[in-house]
Amino acid sequence: MPRHPHPASTSQGLSDRVYSALAERARGRGAPVFPLHVGDTWLAPPDAARDEARDCAHRPRTWNYSPIQGEPVLLDAIRSRVRARHGAELDPECLQVMPGATTGLAVAVAALLEPGDELLLPSPFWPLIRGIARGRGCVPVEVPFFTRLGEAGFDPERALEAAVGPRTAAIYVNTPHNPTGRVLPPAALDAVARVARRHDLWVIADEAYEDLAYGEPPVPLWLRPDLAGRTVAMHTLSKSYALAGARIGYAHGPPPAMAAVRGVQAFDSYCAARPMQLAAARALAGGDAWQAEARRLYAAAGRAAAAAAGVAAPEAGTFLFLDVSGALRPGEGLDGFLERCLDAGVLVTPGPACGRDFATWVRLCFTAVPPADLDRALERLAPLLRP
Repeated sequence: MPRHPHPASTSQGLSDRVYSALAERARGRGAPVFPLHVGDTWLAPPDAARDEARDCAHRPRTWNYSPIQGEPVLLDAIRSRVRARHGAELDPECLQVMPGATTGLAVAVAALLEPGDELLLPSPFWPLIRGIARGRGCVPVEVPFFTRLGEAGFDPERALEAAVGPRTAAIYVNTPHNPTGRVLPPAALDAVARVARRHDLWVIADEAYEDLAYGEPPVPLWLRPDLAGRTVAMHTLSKSYALAGARIGYAHGPPPAMAAVRGVQAFDSYCAARPMQLAAARALAGGDAWQAEARRLYAAAGRAAAAAAGVAAPEAGTFLFLDVSGALRPGEGLDGFLERCLDAGVLVTPGPACGRDFATWVRLCFTAVPPADLDRALERLAPLLRP
């Protein structure tokens, strides 16, 4: 039977309002609103990454298609960066430039999972990954994880193992983590590795915040020998270099996976924008000092936000994840609390966007506005967080 009047079932539940249904109302509000609901930064990117005009004048065919795999200068910059940071050599054929990590993760899910397969999502999680799985026709399986680490009696391996079923095909792991700001401890990574090997699962490693750890940089998941051959790692310049609008990410993994990833990308988005790839190459080559200063500023913003909210400071990333159940008025749900935040001039992300078990939680991005504006936003938010 024709289904012409009806969208595909896989699109049901997907919405551009995943971060806040109140954003449209906020735009029509007369008074200023501090947008702490979407992960972004007030910083401009490194100066070297802002020379697109120079490329137009001196580099021929700047606005033509890029090679599907990526611009050679960017591929070289990525391999140099990985060599300098981790002492690892990436196989040139197993590296792929993506038009942003969001697209890259969607491409990876499409390349590695069949419709009907299950993707384990340790929760809470980055809000878009659940919809990416559903859009592929996969089943996202939520596993309460990050907010339970350290709880008496919580066994991360047992939690993951209990969620594995006959159609489980992959585990999505994001560390440093959005939204909790945690870095997974070695014991939790060991648990992931054992479950992945036991059930022969892919591991999709989301490294979006790899350069925003405020203590000792963690060893990346993809460098673990016990996960070799089954891990596809996704990186982005959006967070590490304030290039979210450039939409440049990159992935690497074992040869069979990356051949599939490249093939899917050819039919999904073809290539990343060439001028933005050139900017990204310069950021990777010359952005270390900028990045160190960004880490310092972000860490200070995270401490300020945590102090105002009465929670522990984040270990990494750009977010706090808060349980506001104690601040809800009698009979009030999370929607009512979010309305009160908007009335005070602050937008935050509802916790259920990060997992079904977080009906009384919110996510706050402490890098979305400059420090002075963050202070003003926290002054307005702090009274609402008190019972």
